[in-house]
Amino acid sequence: MSAFDTSSLDTTPFSTLIREASHQQHTEAENSVFMSELLGGRLGLEGYIRYTEQLWFVYRALEAPTALLADDPVAGPFVRPELARTAALERDLDHLHDGGDWRAALHPLPATENYAARILEVARTWPGGYVAHHYTRYLGDLSGGQVIRGTAEKTWGFARRGDGVRFYVFEDIANPAAFKREYRTWLDALPADAPEKLRIVDECRLAFSLNTAMFRDLGAAMAV
Repeated sequence: MSAFDTSSLDTTPFSTLIREASHQQHTEAENSVFMSELLGGRLGLEGYIRYTEQLWFVYRALEAPTALLADDPVAGPFVRPELARTAALERDLDHLHDGGDWRAALHPLPATENYAARILEVARTWPGGYVAHHYTRYLGDLSGGQVIRGTAEKTWGFARRGDGVRFYVFEDIANPAAFKREYRTWLDALPADAPEKLRIVDECRLAFSLNTAMFRDLGAAMAV
């Protein structure tokens, strides 16, 4: 159960609570050794490719159940086609592998497999938990993900917003800042009581921790 007092749910927007309550785990993910080395350009293009490969497993898990969740009163408002990333990831991977058959050779790292399995589990059994994973991924892509895109374009010479970084380019979202504000209104309107919201916060923390574990596995695979 989350540590903060349930009474704060009556006075603080849920979007604020979920951000503040998961701040520590979010910071740990952002400051992981792997991500620091990647953004510093010290892992080379190979590090970027390996990261993109693992994201493919995560987003297939996140987006495969969307048709089943579209009409759900809790998860449904978050199922937005303009957020879908799997096709963009596959286009990036085609480019990064020079059109080779990367699917046949690609395998999830153990932490990635655990991460994807948890997403699929909550998608089947607990829409509120799915929302927690949705929030951690897509708002991160629209925010900090743009830093990764900029680094990739500058460091490895990808065309601006082109093949290799299309995962970070939301073609159908004209104003990302406005979209993120709207997303927070969906969080604030979540049809859930206080105990359920606290469960969602805990799942958000877990989502960040699973992401950090994936970074650790990536770091170990690249000996960083």
